[in-house]
Amino acid sequence: MTACIVGWAHSRFGKLEGEDIESLIVRVAADAIADAGLEPADVDEIFVGTMGVFVRQEFASSLALQVDPALRFKPATRVENACATGSAAIHQGLNAIAAKRARHVLIVGAEKMTETPNVADVLIRAAYLTEEGQIDGGFAGVFGRIAQTYFQRYGDKSDALARIAAKNHKNGAANPLAQIQKDLGYEFCRTVGDKNPLVAGPLRRTDCSLVSDGAAALILTDVETGLKADKAVVFRAAAHVNDFLPMSKRDVIAFEGPALAWKKAFATAGVGLDDLSFAEVHDCFTIAELMIYEAMGLTKPGEGARAIEEGWTEKTGKLPINPSGGLKAKGHPIGATGVSMHVLASMQLTGTAGGIQVKDANLAGVFNMGGAAVANYASILERLR
Repeated sequence: MTACIVGWAHSRFGKLEGEDIESLIVRVAADAIADAGLEPADVDEIFVGTMGVFVRQEFASSLALQVDPALRFKPATRVENACATGSAAIHQGLNAIAAKRARHVLIVGAEKMTETPNVADVLIRAAYLTEEGQIDGGFAGVFGRIAQTYFQRYGDKSDALARIAAKNHKNGAANPLAQIQKDLGYEFCRTVGDKNPLVAGPLRRTDCSLVSDGAAALILTDVETGLKADKAVVFRAAAHVNDFLPMSKRDVIAFEGPALAWKKAFATAGVGLDDLSFAEVHDCFTIAELMIYEAMGLTKPGEGARAIEEGWTEKTGKLPINPSGGLKAKGHPIGATGVSMHVLASMQLTGTAGGIQVKDANLAGVFNMGGAAVANYASILERLR
């Protein structure tokens, strides 16, 4: 066991009028500190996860100090690793605690994306521009090409992708923090039309995650301190592997980076896939969730569709995936996503997830990915108290 999450906070995701990156950071940071039963002076170090490229205020690390004068002169660092930025910030906090450099670490993930012109042109910077920058449609184009490659190898899985989208929207409808709180239904997600057009390759609008504003924060501490806290969720494992940036240097649909991250996390935690109660995974596009099923070992390569078609990953299935609604329904403010996943998993494990609560949740898997399976972070979480 490495460290514990002892407090958290989470804004609603979506188009948040009247809030900028500063107000989002300050709000969730203050709420997380209070939720942990701490005073601002108790915080030893701060890591702020934000891609930064969506707003003019790119230098954001010290914005968290606006919470309270007692945070002045605390070390604060901005962390970025594409769509896995939030998990990258958490890992920096885990490292600080493991090194005994800090006892309480504040982690904030935040992004303000909805006011950014040409957001697709900004997002594509997280791909290998020399090659993938030539693909039309930004990251939707990149994953559209991935979906085409997958379909060529394993057959057309459009219906399975629609079922994933429908599942996540059904889950998101019960999540008050989600950007879209509407059960769209399988037929709507499956049918191409004016309200659900093709976006890139075989991907429909309902196969693509959202442009979002939002923030989440948590407090990390050591296990000894966590045992005395009002609530504590412990990291049984936290694995991180990076793969080559160019897709041309790897078999991208094999998802080798995600598979290795999961393998390392399970080995460190001393558990297997069957031990998980649920998982929050990186469904930036529905094809990504399908391939994550295979990477985590839920099915063999090419057979991920079976998991959704047979209901395994539904909220009441044998391994609920994205009970929060995932990036698909909850939203995907880049820097906040990894922190959000860990917060919502902690809520599940402490029985405080409300309408999205998974029955008898005791062990959680979290998988956050940057780029097209480039930066890969897997966590195994368990309630300590």
